[in-house]
Amino acid sequence: LAAAMAAAKVGDRVILVDEQAQVGGSLLNEPVEGGATIDELSARDWISQSLARLAEHPRVTIVTRATAFGYFAHNMVGVVERLTDHLAEPPDGAPRERLWQIRAREVLLATGAIERPLVFPDNDRPGVVLAGAARTYLNRYGALPGRRVVVVTGHDGAYAAALDLHRAGVEIAAIADVRPDPAGPLIDAARRAGLPLRQACAITGTTGANRVTGARLGSDFVACDALLISGGYTPSVHLFSQSRGTLVWDDDLQAYLPGRSAENQRSAGACAGRFALAEALRDGDLAGSAAIGAAPARTYAVQALTAAPRGVLGALPHDRGPGAKAFVDWQNDVTTSDLKLAVREGFQSIEHVKRYTTTGMATDQGKTSNLNALAVVSDALDRPIPQVGLTTFRMPFTPVTFGALAGLARGDLFDPVRTTPMHHWAVTHGAVFEDVGQWKRARYFPHGDEDMHAAVAREGLAVRAAAGIFDATTLGKIDVVGPDAAEFMNRMYVNAWSKLGVGRCRYGVLCREDGFVMDDGVVGRIAVDRFHVTTTTGGVARVLNMMEDYRQTEWPDLKVWLTSTTEQWAVIAVQGPTARDILAGLVTGIDLSPDALPHMSLAHGKIVGVPTRLFRVSFTGELGFEINVPADRGAQVWDAVWATGQAHGLTPYGTETMHVLRAEKGFIIVDQETDGTATPDDVGLAWAIGKAKRDFVGKRSLARPAMSDPARKQLVGLETVDPKVVLEEGAQIVATLGGAPPLALIGHVTSSYASATLGRSIALAMIGGGRARTGQTLYSPSPRGDIAVRVVSPVFYDPDGARVNG
Repeated sequence: LAAAMAAAKVGDRVILVDEQAQVGGSLLNEPVEGGATIDELSARDWISQSLARLAEHPRVTIVTRATAFGYFAHNMVGVVERLTDHLAEPPDGAPRERLWQIRAREVLLATGAIERPLVFPDNDRPGVVLAGAARTYLNRYGALPGRRVVVVTGHDGAYAAALDLHRAGVEIAAIADVRPDPAGPLIDAARRAGLPLRQACAITGTTGANRVTGARLGSDFVACDALLISGGYTPSVHLFSQSRGTLVWDDDLQAYLPGRSAENQRSAGACAGRFALAEALRDGDLAGSAAIGAAPARTYAVQALTAAPRGVLGALPHDRGPGAKAFVDWQNDVTTSDLKLAVREGFQSIEHVKRYTTTGMATDQGKTSNLNALAVVSDALDRPIPQVGLTTFRMPFTPVTFGALAGLARGDLFDPVRTTPMHHWAVTHGAVFEDVGQWKRARYFPHGDEDMHAAVAREGLAVRAAAGIFDATTLGKIDVVGPDAAEFMNRMYVNAWSKLGVGRCRYGVLCREDGFVMDDGVVGRIAVDRFHVTTTTGGVARVLNMMEDYRQTEWPDLKVWLTSTTEQWAVIAVQGPTARDILAGLVTGIDLSPDALPHMSLAHGKIVGVPTRLFRVSFTGELGFEINVPADRGAQVWDAVWATGQAHGLTPYGTETMHVLRAEKGFIIVDQETDGTATPDDVGLAWAIGKAKRDFVGKRSLARPAMSDPARKQLVGLETVDPKVVLEEGAQIVATLGGAPPLALIGHVTSSYASATLGRSIALAMIGGGRARTGQTLYSPSPRGDIAVRVVSPVFYDPDGARVNG
């Protein structure tokens, strides 16, 4: 609150995040009367006044019931705000939670400290309560922890709880202080109140069944119905540690404190080891002022009984008596015996002890157990705590729901749907869609009662006889730009790019470091320093990530920039013998003649007045063009092409027909013909590898003898002996029939279709030593019976490639 007021006073934008429903932190635990005062105001009145002042500032946002669960790089803090009770149905479908992603110029951590339990035999009985928790129950909620209470402490803070309970009429049976000579204002106040104080007194056990009924203090038994304990306070440094700040051990406090910050961050108050109220206010005021470069806004007149900062750590007997258990981690039931066993088993680092015993691995991330566990292990190893180590404080700081992190990603929004600019046209023309990546793609366009096979047959014949129009917008598109663009492409792709002329295209193959095919696509050289790279629909993200990885980490010296342009271009493929005739009257500024715009070339001009990047490419084996136009003009151009094409037999076709057409030409689809273990040569693309290239991603791996083994699976075509039989995709292939199982499998079918153009079934397959088996008869075991197939070239249609040059 002090920091927020200091920053707000000069107009800084401030977001105050408080995990509790009420702002005020530990001040809320002060009694209404007789508690701490600030500027002659009670703690609660000071809170109210401070909040009223902050409310006057329009640039101050206060977010309550909100957990700062993670502190990330570049001063980003993740916050989950709880808007409603999780058990209650939110009104009118309102959200239960809100996820804040806050990136701040400066972060102030005032995360306080967590009271440290004491470790002693039988400390897990109901009714054993932290002294600070008892004070909260009393002063904040009006609830008594018990009627006759024993307090066991190694810290002055527990005396405040004892005094408050005494004033509320609770009998304080004993205050057992493990320290030999406790002194200070709170101890003096307890003596003046006549509370029974025992110095240098340890607790050795408890009694009770359903709840605690008594405590053994030394050799005495004291009856009670609640036992309050306090071993001091552990600064809450979880968020600071998550930000990669360095922690330092403080011998006086017996705790880790924030050291060197990794972010523009400050820690104030108890989380920095300064527990007194006056110190916390000064910290906040100074930090808030420093954040905006101003002098401290004010000082505070504070009256409070100061609690000594030093607590007790590892000073109590951990085990006493047969069968007694002294719990260190109450969530995972880890005792001192478990920790000592871990040491005897040879574990010395606290990280190893943690995993052996599971201490500190529960939902509280060791908030109440870590320091005591360190003390036990330190004692067992006879080493100082800093030499034992410190476990990692991982997020979340406190548990958050999966729903908060997932946000709106549920139901229909779980997997966002991406549609092309021509999607509405496809819907109105009866397209049946399929999901490809996150895209909705038209699979086929049935007429009347046509099923998919009939529609695909009709569409395929139309493309071969006249022309087809196809929405290829979903292809990945990446601009590779810069003086070193050609060199970058040379290093990434197996092909050579330096001599590719401006306005020309080349089919590119991309491998991983292991030499296996990762992606492919047509690449056009737009200028000396610019390439238009296309990728598979589902592969663009991984290709761009791979390119960026190499650009930033392997070749940072190259002057090249990568930009994803997938959404910027709508792509309309017009394929078939009449494609040129359709476009002739629509395109201006581009000579469409075969000599001016040959296969695998590109040009810039306009189509129906819209700027276009026109590619002369084909994935069907027919004369083909791919029209690239700005995405927001895609539907306009599509409508114009469709209207003009009606006189030339233009037919819309979908992805299923596209698959049949490309398979007839033996064109592969990455992740269908390839499975992550196929080299370019395996799928018939050895011709694409630049033989004179010094290096490219995967080149070293391709040089291994195993990668050129003639027995490797290779892409071949298959024709069933019975042309009406269509193989199942994924069907296994064997060389001979009969014999005892298991069968000697030599390959599998990757693609299989009924080709209306060829009047028979066709299939592509990956077969061991496949090219050498051309002409052989092989078999595909099937529940319908063994199917005989002949190995043929994977190019079933127009093997000389004459039609593409029409």
